Amino acid sequence: MATPTSLLYTPLWHQPKSNAKTKPKPKNGTTLINPRLLWPPLQSSLLLDPPPTKEAPQNLAFADGIMDLPWIHWISPNFLPAKPNLNSIVKVKEDYDSLRRRQIKAETQAWEEALEEYKELERIMLEKKLAPSLPYVKSLILSWFEQLRETIEREQQVQMKKRRQNGWGHCIGVLPADKMAMIVMIKVMELLLPRKLDRSVPLVQVALTVGDAIEQEAKVQAYLKNIKNSESPEHEEEKQNSTISREEPLTREKRVSAMIRARKIGEVQKLIRDELEVKPWSKKVKAQVGTKLVDLLIESAYIQPALEQENDASFVMRPAFRHSYRKASKEDGKLRYRHGALELDPLVYQGLDCSSARHAVIPYLPMLVPPKTWNGYNEGAYFCLPSYAMRTRGSKDQQNALKAAPRKQFVKVLEALDVLGSTKWRINRRVLDVVETIWSTGGNIAGLVNKQDIPLPEKPLTNDPEEIKRWKWANRKAKKANSEMHSLRCDTELILSVARKMRHEEAFYYPHNLDFRGRAYPMHSHLTHLGSDLCRGLLEFSEGKPLGKSGLNWLKIHLANLEVFDSAANPIHGERWWIKAEDPFQCLAACIELAGALRSMSAHTFVSHLPIHQDGSCNGLQHYAALGRYAPEAAAVNLVTGEKPADVYSGVAARVLDAIKADSMKDPAISPQASLAKILVNQVDRKLVKQTVMTSVYGVTYIGAREQIKRRLRERGLIDDDGVLYKASCYASKMTMNALGEMFQAARGIMSWLATCAKVITTENEPVRWTTPLGLPVVQPYRISKSIRIATSLQQLSIKGDGDKVSKQKQRTAFPPNFVHSLDSSHMMMTASACQSAGLTFAGVHDSYWTHACDVDTMNRILREKFVELYDIPILENLLKEFEESFPTLQFPPLPERGDFDLRHVLSSPYFFN
Repeated sequence: MATPTSLLYTPLWHQPKSNAKTKPKPKNGTTLINPRLLWPPLQSSLLLDPPPTKEAPQNLAFADGIMDLPWIHWISPNFLPAKPNLNSIVKVKEDYDSLRRRQIKAETQAWEEALEEYKELERIMLEKKLAPSLPYVKSLILSWFEQLRETIEREQQVQMKKRRQNGWGHCIGVLPADKMAMIVMIKVMELLLPRKLDRSVPLVQVALTVGDAIEQEAKVQAYLKNIKNSESPEHEEEKQNSTISREEPLTREKRVSAMIRARKIGEVQKLIRDELEVKPWSKKVKAQVGTKLVDLLIESAYIQPALEQENDASFVMRPAFRHSYRKASKEDGKLRYRHGALELDPLVYQGLDCSSARHAVIPYLPMLVPPKTWNGYNEGAYFCLPSYAMRTRGSKDQQNALKAAPRKQFVKVLEALDVLGSTKWRINRRVLDVVETIWSTGGNIAGLVNKQDIPLPEKPLTNDPEEIKRWKWANRKAKKANSEMHSLRCDTELILSVARKMRHEEAFYYPHNLDFRGRAYPMHSHLTHLGSDLCRGLLEFSEGKPLGKSGLNWLKIHLANLEVFDSAANPIHGERWWIKAEDPFQCLAACIELAGALRSMSAHTFVSHLPIHQDGSCNGLQHYAALGRYAPEAAAVNLVTGEKPADVYSGVAARVLDAIKADSMKDPAISPQASLAKILVNQVDRKLVKQTVMTSVYGVTYIGAREQIKRRLRERGLIDDDGVLYKASCYASKMTMNALGEMFQAARGIMSWLATCAKVITTENEPVRWTTPLGLPVVQPYRISKSIRIATSLQQLSIKGDGDKVSKQKQRTAFPPNFVHSLDSSHMMMTASACQSAGLTFAGVHDSYWTHACDVDTMNRILREKFVELYDIPILENLLKEFEESFPTLQFPPLPERGDFDLRHVLSSPYFFN
């Protein structure tokens, strides 16, 4: 049969559903090919793709059966020529299969590859009878590896021989000893490396982190084993013979004991692993397993001083880790009681530098192919790694609510997560080159942390108590600053490590999930668009689009008429204007993009990859204004058209300044605030109040506002006396909160109504729960915690868990901000889904929406339409109805009064998002 040169072009999803007996007929003599025949069935179900999404990609048209192709949910029209032939389609499929295999390998073999690396290093060391040249952290881990592996093996044998298993001992055998050793060492170093000041981490934190990592890797390996078993011919026979797992616990214990007596240790291990594949570990088990493994690490890992440091006292090798107890200390106004900690020996830190972090962390990277479609609470995102649609913070109430809700109720939420996860990113290589150059020369430019520590002050020769006191304070301050910079260096190294690994990838993806309020976050830890200016400057859209006239204008607006050519051409040795920007690396990326467009043959046809942001104007207050419908409040946050954008921060600052000016004119003998007002009268501006205004709708307390303003005043350095600084901060925060209350009375009324409803609900010892406009069930997780005492091999651990009683105060104070967060997340998800339907690339960070420059106008229209659509729903009425149906015996306050502002003004407001 001759190879066809073309495929039938008719969008299958635009055709009527054909009868099973009816076969589509070719048009214009085109040979019709069944795409299912192009590739044979894959041998391993690991390589099978999830079912295609319900909405097919636009502009694709193929023969019948196209929706059964495993890659159809991923392929973009931009990957194919105008008329793809068989060869081009096969090439795309081959590329996808290759990326998918790499992704599965990355998820399932991250620890395996690290283990194999150290085994190879160990082999080389034995063969050559010397240690290979390695980064410091790797050399440490290699020196500890063999002893720790042998220690864990002995412990596994001890636990297996015990006739009566304790609650956790059998978990020691879920992984091979060498892999366990690798996980323990790297996870412990990951926690301790950033802690340069106190060099310790609470033992309970270490234990749970290690326990979590062991359980997760056990789940991944169990998943792989199940896949392989399900494909083997012996699977059915094994399934029929495997009756132990269905037996009663007592019978199973007897069977295990019999196996142990018969020395069938391998069968016992297999049985236990099979049992653990299904049953999740409790916090208690994780803590006990983690503590035992940390105990074995303390026993196995030693450090020896360098040759030049050796003397009679220090030559002896000593433990690299120590278990100690930290004294009670006061932190953030709260008393922290004595607790067990894991300490890293000071000798270990002497060889560390900021690059050490990347050698002690194995981060899971962004995905190379689009995440699996979310089909439920724990079905989606990664292929093999455990994935959950919501970060429930261990709240059983929230987990049960999600599991009980039918998928169709919140399907729009899951679809929005799929949209966010399908955005294709890549590394902006030119920005990465600039960052690498700056970092290699010491940092301390464009917001990058300085790679050099602050010199410690010399101890004064005098015995003057005041001089000694000042020296001690300066010494502590410098050490604290150096410790903080060390942590920032570790973060920078991790970000750059991910950027380097993804540098040459054509595209990668960030799977998303939700916090308990419904806000979406990338599931990757280090380099994401949710991160710092450095992260955002390093990322750009993988798929580019021609700027067009509109896009070129938006790109210029994005840069706001700044000096771009010199910054783009000579970012390091030029005028370096970009460094002065508030977000320097994002500014540099925009300079490079705009310079490229303006220097091209046609700026309008220049293909741009740069994300352009549109941000809400104090978005929390915008949602309150939409709920309250009072025209003055709506105008203050740009819900109406104006000649210039309204600036709520400047408006609040003006009110605060007027009040402080009035107080400064009073007699200090009569008014104690007059002296504070005189100090502050020249310091009140937009920046002083901005953070407090932003967080006011999210529940900032008076104490929180005071601390925010105190930080701003301290930065300016105009008030030296700490006592005066504290009093001035108290006074300024009070004035700011008063000004906010005057400007947004309706918003305050709605906040008060929400808090009162929460107070009523908690009288029944019930958490506040509601359903978002997109159908997502939300349950506030705040309960009075109870401590569970757990005996471990090192000490008694105290693990906090949810108690039986709800925290009334936290349920009440957190409800208004959490409710508004659930509304802004609903708006973002509605916008994301609509943008995808319109063919736009979309990314979102809460109230900041991103797309290509050429599509900003379209996105602006969509996000305004969706905001109006959201608030066409009677949100507060529905909320009250839901409360009354859930608690029919309780009496709730009437709805707060609202105005008659026409929200359709938002459609024509240019500064609503800008």
